[in-house]
Amino acid sequence: MSDKDTTHFGYQTVDKDDKAGMVAGVFHSVAARYDLMNDLMSGGIHRIWKRFTIELSGVRRGNAVLDIAGGTGDLAARFADLVGDQGRVVLADINDSMLRVGRDKLIDGGHAGNIEFVQADAQDLPFPDDSFDCITIAFGLRNVTDKDRALRSMLRVLKPGGRLLVLEFSKPGNEVLSKAYDTYSFKLLPLMGKLVANDSESYQYLAESIRMHPDQETLRDMMEDAGFSRCEFHNMTGGIVAVHRGVKS
Repeated sequence: MSDKDTTHFGYQTVDKDDKAGMVAGVFHSVAARYDLMNDLMSGGIHRIWKRFTIELSGVRRGNAVLDIAGGTGDLAARFADLVGDQGRVVLADINDSMLRVGRDKLIDGGHAGNIEFVQADAQDLPFPDDSFDCITIAFGLRNVTDKDRALRSMLRVLKPGGRLLVLEFSKPGNEVLSKAYDTYSFKLLPLMGKLVANDSESYQYLAESIRMHPDQETLRDMMEDAGFSRCEFHNMTGGIVAVHRGVKS
């Protein structure tokens, strides 16, 4: 099997054709307790990271927004309020378990009036060219098999002048913080997964997938190679998380 036929699933090398199903298994497993685990894992800080991403998005009334790997709908709910009745928000996720949890949460919260729910693969988005003013993908890109293909797909469906924002775990710049983060990720995170969700293996994968994700500069270069302009990134929490922003010319 050649390198072209393989990819990473955490630290494992797997056939590209197998990765999507393996990732699906992880998120089928964690979907029911995804929000609870997010709060526990980040101490609630993920809400600040998402709020900053929304501020950077520049989304306003009447816009069309696509939230890829939208999960349980944190970003979609806020975007729905921002775009109003004349706007449109699409929450897309490849995983039907996550999509179902997100849909139920948003409907129960009264946010589903201008939100559409679409099961979709980021690598082959099922939307016409030039459809959206803004696209976000939060903590999802690292799970995509072919990230370059996904970035090109996002560029295609953005309107000229539209923005892509990628919120993702990244690489801390401080060595002491990096070592502490490694200890947390590989010792405490799987333990929390076992105690709270009865699933240590899925959270071990999630920790490994973070380490295999491109660093800040590499992802910025990938966005530029895909055709985005004015690409930049903002580190948060010492670089544990970064939000990348690019524009379609």
